[in-house]
Amino acid sequence: MTIKLVATDIDGTILKYTGGFNQEVITCIQDLDKSGIKVVLVTGRMHKSAQKIADELGLKTPIVSYQGALVRNKEQVLYEKYIPNETAKKILDWGLKQDIHINLYMNDDLYVEKENDFTRKYASHQHIPFNVQPFNSITLNNVNKILLIDYEDAEKVSRVANQLQKDFPELYIVKSTDFFCEVCHKEATKGDGLKCIQDFYGITKDETLAIGDHNNDLELLLSGGIKVAMGNATEQLKSIADFVTDTVENNGFIKAIEKFVKEGANV
Repeated sequence: MTIKLVATDIDGTILKYTGGFNQEVITCIQDLDKSGIKVVLVTGRMHKSAQKIADELGLKTPIVSYQGALVRNKEQVLYEKYIPNETAKKILDWGLKQDIHINLYMNDDLYVEKENDFTRKYASHQHIPFNVQPFNSITLNNVNKILLIDYEDAEKVSRVANQLQKDFPELYIVKSTDFFCEVCHKEATKGDGLKCIQDFYGITKDETLAIGDHNNDLELLLSGGIKVAMGNATEQLKSIADFVTDTVENNGFIKAIEKFVKEGANV
């Protein structure tokens, strides 16, 4: 089956942990695009952050953001799922008691209770602004995602994720990095977002290559006909992959494309 769609995670997959692209990866993505193969970004990032990446890569395809809570094609919303307001409040209240940093995303804006080193590190890496405002003074509406962060204590993030999964089984809760616990609507996985993209283009699962590096990419890979895990991926993701490529630093994305897409295709 010919690959017509490449669905890729951003951080740790095409974007290095330092926040930069290898030029060869940019060229590879642009070559795919020119050849008519759809390249779609599927990310936990907020949309406005992912849009900056798409612009840098020259992509005009729809973007899957907030894991899968929002799929936008320019200004057209193709799919969206929000955390119920009452549930979001419970999680914010609980999170504040755990003394863990919280990012609140509403209507594609980022809110934090206070500016600190975690806030500045996150906003700098994502190249996005943030609003400082006590959560109890915010009228919750259209909550895209809640992100709990501790850059210094991965074990704490794991404990938080495990507890939230027990207390809120009606939500999608997953670690996207060792230091991030993501909270979204149950139907806001990367797999949900990818299925929306496949329907939009009329492209089948078998015609899709999906590639990622962390456990929030499990549903993404399972929705692709060819499942690729990065060399720097988690062991859980590698265990379900058809192929484990090289690391992000060593252009693992390109090596996967050369193996599964370029062979037999005019790219």
